[in-house]
Amino acid sequence: MIGRLQTNKVKFALKIFDYIHSLDSEKLAIKISEEQLKQEKKPKIFIQVNIGNEDQKSGINKDNLVDFYKFSKKLDLDIVGTMCIPPNDGNTGKYFLEMNMINKELNFKELSMGMSEDYLDAIKNNATYVRVGSKIFGSRT
Repeated sequence: MIGRLQTNKVKFALKIFDYIHSLDSEKLAIKISEEQLKQEKKPKIFIQVNIGNEDQKSGINKDNLVDFYKFSKKLDLDIVGTMCIPPNDGNTGKYFLEMNMINKELNFKELSMGMSEDYLDAIKNNATYVRVGSKIFGSRT
């Protein structure tokens, strides 16, 4: 699944996915928590961080991340790491370094960041999941 997970799609997503890379709100966290009880399935979850504090992007502000993580753990969500899509300003290395530091501070083992054009920088900063679709399938049209 590509894109933001909407609350009305959580029940379907949990049926077919073992990982969710885009937890970006308390409302979504609550819905996942409710649905994982109904389905008796507990997905591994990445908190999406809005590392560049961009208004047009979803994700948790890095200043609110610790509180959001605690909130999510109280809901019994299996948080395994963080995910980000950095601003497209040519400074992805800076954001990847910051995400790596944040991940280490929270003692997460998994880090989802990097795409086809910057995946090597992401890997240098300990990304464990990268999205390289256009390198495999070609550019979108």
